Amino acid sequence: MSQPRSEPAAVPSAPAEGTVPAQPAGVAAPFPYRLIATDLDGTLLRSDETISPRTRRALRAAVAAGARHLVATGRSVAWTRHILRDLGYEGLAVCGQGAQLYHAGEDRLVTSVTLDRALARAVVERLESRLGTLGVAANRDGLDGQVVADERFPIGPGSGFGEEPGSEELWRSRDRAALFEEPLIKLYLRHPTLDDDALAAAALAEVGDAVGVIVSGEGLVEVVPAGLSKATGLSLAARRMKVRAAETIAFGDMPNDLAMFAWARHAVAMADAHPTVKAAADEVTGGNDADGIAVVLERLLAAGR
Repeated sequence: MSQPRSEPAAVPSAPAEGTVPAQPAGVAAPFPYRLIATDLDGTLLRSDETISPRTRRALRAAVAAGARHLVATGRSVAWTRHILRDLGYEGLAVCGQGAQLYHAGEDRLVTSVTLDRALARAVVERLESRLGTLGVAANRDGLDGQVVADERFPIGPGSGFGEEPGSEELWRSRDRAALFEEPLIKLYLRHPTLDDDALAAAALAEVGDAVGVIVSGEGLVEVVPAGLSKATGLSLAARRMKVRAAETIAFGDMPNDLAMFAWARHAVAMADAHPTVKAAADEVTGGNDADGIAVVLERLLAAGR
């Protein structure tokens, strides 16, 4: 377990690009962080893909007290937009494991980092030569980037992939070459017998010198450009928002959140988080179905009164 980091003193906030201004001074108690970074799946979203009324209220209260809420998700923009619209979210969002910085209010990509397609194809071939046949899906770049899966990659009911709203952006191709026909931000890998952690570890050992390999959820082992993480996307967003890592509290649940945890001042793992994430966190809160984010935000708000 990492050593707890002390919470920073309240810092006055300044309007940020694409965000809703905070309420005037004196309307609410000051919040001890200027930025609240939240993962989506397993963190802000409940199991039914909704955000609870209590968590919505807590986020609104924290924003009214001077903080900003920044979504940092492994989902691409195409699979995140409907959630942001539901939240009334108009600011910057970090999507695609940091590959895409999206301005929700203007519905545009601010920056995008792609995975070299020749390298991606070579990585798959190298892994299959060592691990056997894989199921592979490619997440294409762009605001409406589709996920294209080969015949071996499981999708739909019971697979844990392609069941949520936004999965209309997913389709299957019999020709694996189609996965590499357009610019892409990442690959998803599945193995018939290796679990997520074992597959990620084996892939990292084999190709980790050329690309990043992370576990972002159940059945989601991802290949991303080398050096890319949520932390790189957060750092870029924070510079635009004039906020520092030392002024940030982050919430997450899976290994793809570890870089975000290392970047932020205070890291909070959800109750059902991956063991490595709990070990790296400064504290563990309730689960995503038990308003874990709201529990922490309400405590911090109460402490400022």
